[in-house]
Amino acid sequence: MLPYVDIHTHHPTGQAIELRTAGIHPWEAGEFDAAALEAQLGRVQALGETGLDRVRGPEAELQLRAFRAQLELARKHRLPVVLHCVKAFEPLMRELAAVPLRAVIFHGFIGSRQQAAEALKRGYCLSYGVRSFASPRSVEALRATPADRLFLETDDQKTPIEEVYARAAELREESVERLQRCTLANYERIFGEPLSDESTL
Repeated sequence: MLPYVDIHTHHPTGQAIELRTAGIHPWEAGEFDAAALEAQLGRVQALGETGLDRVRGPEAELQLRAFRAQLELARKHRLPVVLHCVKAFEPLMRELAAVPLRAVIFHGFIGSRQQAAEALKRGYCLSYGVRSFASPRSVEALRATPADRLFLETDDQKTPIEEVYARAAELREESVERLQRCTLANYERIFGEPLSDESTL
């Protein structure tokens, strides 16, 4: 039986493949301690969530400093990055362009098909969750996201990951099993942890 990959969750259940991360959220950028964060990085699979938020959190310059420092840590430790981005797509993309990273995943993507295309052109991955489904432009982006750049998540919602996959499958007009195979293959490719003999697309 194929597992579900929940690439970003605040409520781990142990019922899916759930990513181990450490990072300073942009809302907490004022509390950023590079040394304390770096001490945790040997026990995680990715740095995150980090990013920029132009709606909530401390002033933009403070968020930017914390974000840049975390991108440098991710580069140094060769860790993928899980991103939080709210109304800051262009400045965030500029910062990403300046740092070579192992992989980038936009979590909870709520953006236009054009923004999705720009991120995909750079080789980044997009993850969708319940809030994404409520945005018509994000649904359009979800439908256009190639299978090899796609992840799904529960984020801070209590919705079971199975329901997220069922909804995404309906919107993309494909099977849940196909989505499971795709996200599992993407997980194995990025994180280098083969988990199933059935992960071939």
